[in-house]
Amino acid sequence: MTRERRAVRLFMRSRIVEPTSVSLRDLVAESLGGVTQRPARSALTTIGTVLGVGAFVAVLGITATASSQIDSRFNSLLATEVTVEDVSRVKTGLPTPAFPSNSPQRAEALHGVQHAGVYWSVKVPDQESVRSAPVHGGDTGRIPVVAASPGMLRAIAPSVAEGRVFDEWHDSSNRKVAVVGSSVADRLGIATLETRPALFIGDQAFTVIGIIDDVKRQPDMLLSVVIPQGTALKIWGSPRGNARMLVATDLGAARQVAAEVPFALDPAHPEYFEAVPPPDPRSLRSGVTNDLDELFLLLAGICLVIGAVGIANTTLVSVMERVGEIGLRRALGAKPRHITGQFLCESSILGVLGGLLGSALGVLSVVGVALYRDWTPVVHPLTVIAAPGIGLATGLLAGLYPAWRASRVQPVEALRR
Repeated sequence: MTRERRAVRLFMRSRIVEPTSVSLRDLVAESLGGVTQRPARSALTTIGTVLGVGAFVAVLGITATASSQIDSRFNSLLATEVTVEDVSRVKTGLPTPAFPSNSPQRAEALHGVQHAGVYWSVKVPDQESVRSAPVHGGDTGRIPVVAASPGMLRAIAPSVAEGRVFDEWHDSSNRKVAVVGSSVADRLGIATLETRPALFIGDQAFTVIGIIDDVKRQPDMLLSVVIPQGTALKIWGSPRGNARMLVATDLGAARQVAAEVPFALDPAHPEYFEAVPPPDPRSLRSGVTNDLDELFLLLAGICLVIGAVGIANTTLVSVMERVGEIGLRRALGAKPRHITGQFLCESSILGVLGGLLGSALGVLSVVGVALYRDWTPVVHPLTVIAAPGIGLATGLLAGLYPAWRASRVQPVEALRR
């Protein structure tokens, strides 16, 4: 009996069919074969991922590059500007201005100060009487009149379209000259300075010696008539509590200058002045950068979704066209998980290829935009490294449903087709 039992057991073992299995090497080889057999379709399928990943890398790179430029802009302008306000009227209740006559010289003596100047809005009796001709000329409406020292004009860094700005000689000799913005010149009908045009502030005539079309600081000066402070003091008297000082500093010196300038103007009463330092460029840059990142990441996500939908559609069509092949594989012993793994591997290969090509395309886009705008390109290495992984994840997600559909194909029905 023992021999008979052994013989039965050996016979039964010989009748058992070994379960089919597919190694990872065979799976990758089969998937590569399926991809390379239809190169045109594979290329079209990969384009979706290339565009999605490329847009993702390009958007993040352009965001980082733009943030760097914003940081530079903040540093060069906002971080080099200090405004000093006269608050003596609040402290003492007296309308006498606290700025001494040599305020610009005192401020410019501080280390790190490039230019400094006092300015205020002139309260003329009839503010609406700024004209390019005597009373018979048409009323041009309200045009602000600003009295400023020469240092203030240097601090705003104006771009002179025609003529020049006034200097210390015009200020000390109380010359009736004016500098206007290009839009104000248009309103007053001043087209050229060759005819030595004049404008009237009330009944006072001022010769226009300069037209400015841009400034780096205090852009409201482009909408004003700027006259020397000495002339304004002689005609209309002292400012009525609204005098300010603009200080242009070296990069990195603004906060230190803001702390020192009240003592430089009046060591006995520094509380008469309130120095307003520039905002912290790091917090301002962080806020702007976060806003840009959220917006552009949303756009990049949309691009990736579009690419994933493209891969899913193309893979699903491929499954429908390869039903006979799938049925033959099932008939030869392939299990549903093997079919699922093959199609997932194919979509993953397409996703990785799309991620690599998209990463290169995105980097080239960032460099191209930076060269065109004369910027310094900034691309984080983590973004480039993560791009193939993003393509892989996109391919996997896009291939889930088509792979599931392929695994549901029945061998008999597939071979019958």
